[in-house]
Amino acid sequence: MQSDAKADWDSRIAIRSDESDRVNLPDLEPPASVTAVGGVGQVTVDWSTVPGAVGYVILRGTDSEELAPVDHHSGDILSVPSPPYVDTTCTAGTAYRYAVASVPEVTVHGRPGPSVAATPLVADGKVPGVALIVDAVAEGTELQRPWVPMIGSERLSQLLCKDLTGGREIGGELEDALRRMHDELGVRTVRAHAIFHDDTHVFGAEGYDFSVVDAIYDKLLGIGLRPVVELGFMPRELASDPARTVFEYGAIISPPASYEQWYDLVRALVGHLVERYGLEEVLRWDFEVWNEANLEVFWSGTKAEWMHLYDVSAAAVKSVDERLAVGGPSSAAAGWVDDLLAHAAAQGTPVDFVTTHTYGSPPLDVQASLDRHGFSEARILWTEWGVTPRHFNPINDSIFSGVFLLRGMRSAAGRIDALSYWVASDHFEELGRPPRLLHGGFGLQTVGGLAKPRFHAMSLLSRLGPVELPLTLEGDGGGSLVEAWASRDRDRIAVLLWNLTLDQSKADGAPDLTREITLSFAGVDPTWVATATWLNSRSGDLVAEAAALGVGEWPTDEQWGRLAERSQLQTVALERTGEDLTITLEMPSAVLVELRPS
Repeated sequence: MQSDAKADWDSRIAIRSDESDRVNLPDLEPPASVTAVGGVGQVTVDWSTVPGAVGYVILRGTDSEELAPVDHHSGDILSVPSPPYVDTTCTAGTAYRYAVASVPEVTVHGRPGPSVAATPLVADGKVPGVALIVDAVAEGTELQRPWVPMIGSERLSQLLCKDLTGGREIGGELEDALRRMHDELGVRTVRAHAIFHDDTHVFGAEGYDFSVVDAIYDKLLGIGLRPVVELGFMPRELASDPARTVFEYGAIISPPASYEQWYDLVRALVGHLVERYGLEEVLRWDFEVWNEANLEVFWSGTKAEWMHLYDVSAAAVKSVDERLAVGGPSSAAAGWVDDLLAHAAAQGTPVDFVTTHTYGSPPLDVQASLDRHGFSEARILWTEWGVTPRHFNPINDSIFSGVFLLRGMRSAAGRIDALSYWVASDHFEELGRPPRLLHGGFGLQTVGGLAKPRFHAMSLLSRLGPVELPLTLEGDGGGSLVEAWASRDRDRIAVLLWNLTLDQSKADGAPDLTREITLSFAGVDPTWVATATWLNSRSGDLVAEAAALGVGEWPTDEQWGRLAERSQLQTVALERTGEDLTITLEMPSAVLVELRPS
């Protein structure tokens, strides 16, 4: 979901109201046990999980207030997939009651259980401590990497664009950005909108013309990436209402005038791709039906019309080869997952994978929805995810957004097949081309290819080893405010740890949430050398470096080079005391601690 700085955008992205055909959902019990523990500047709420829940809503109130969902100011859904939850929107010294409600589907939640009491502590001038203990000699398990399968991008026709933004060629820089995703981060596929938009000219003078599509996909495959083919938007020649559009480039959002002709188009495209690239290649692609039809801004038809579009699209894809993968609902805010699965189960329509989106929270656990509708083996692809649904939001360029990425990827590991950050590059023009270097764009990197904190976060993730090691976190906010991911390869222990709340009102930091971390590595030779690579306000902060250099709307020729150098991550040596290390971790910040033989 992309939103806009324009005043009327919030009203345009309202979840559509045609919900009369809602799926019957289970009446889930609240968690059997809930605890709440107050710490300095925070309360950590923990609970037992509930079978069938895709997530949970945390409620809070005082003795004089009704319980209400805790709002961490994400601008999207407030449900979280699993415990624990750290509440930093509370006021130190105030007594609260907390309760947790189970969520069977994102638009509803069950009744909360009994409330429990907790009081966030007032800071006393001492930095609270957290102990991290890594079992460095454990056998370990394979470290899961949910960022590798997919990344998001501006529509791929922009790969062919020769226009300039900030003095930089759009197509060449977008191609370079996608190559960097592949080469440096190991990303394998790219998901983007609008392969049927008017600028791909799929209707030629004598029938279908896929030459522009070929040029796009040839470039992508040349990089080493595969496309996730989002089937949309509506070609003008097929649209029932071509005046219904979205985005600055005028993507048509209406249903087709003829579903038979839509079937023919989809079948022709898929058949052409198989003929051009070979069946064995295209069997490794995914075909996703539309984008966020549960928002009126992206689909002018009804829910029933979109379900019919899904049926027709799936039939067209499978008519080329039954083994080709098709899925959806590609929905905003985790909506319509149950609706599509219930519909598909009743109609016998295939769903090889489910796709949905969310912002500002870790992705929900929609496996529960798959299980209850008989699609347990379908893959789970979050084809859009990020810190905020708002383009032109300063948080997109911040350290907070980078550390947020770490928290979400850790949450997704082992339960989600792909968590696709939206998007690779600030060459992105759904709401107009970038007006300046740091404009709050969605990209992992800027126009000009400078790494933002989010790209740095991805690079830190990519430096984790292949074996995940068990760990424990204890202390004030350990496991909720402070999290960690430990790994090993042949001659290295790598531990990535971070300090973050989901509370975006504290995106610029909160001194009370600083923690002193003691890291213990039992079994590691005390002579091994330790280093720390930081992501914080003094390392990898592009916004701070641009301000220090006095960068205007766009850097000067000299400033481009200086920014590239000064915005890199900094690595420093750490002193070990026996088996232990001690570091101070601000909120928000992250650090990769590596131990190697001396």
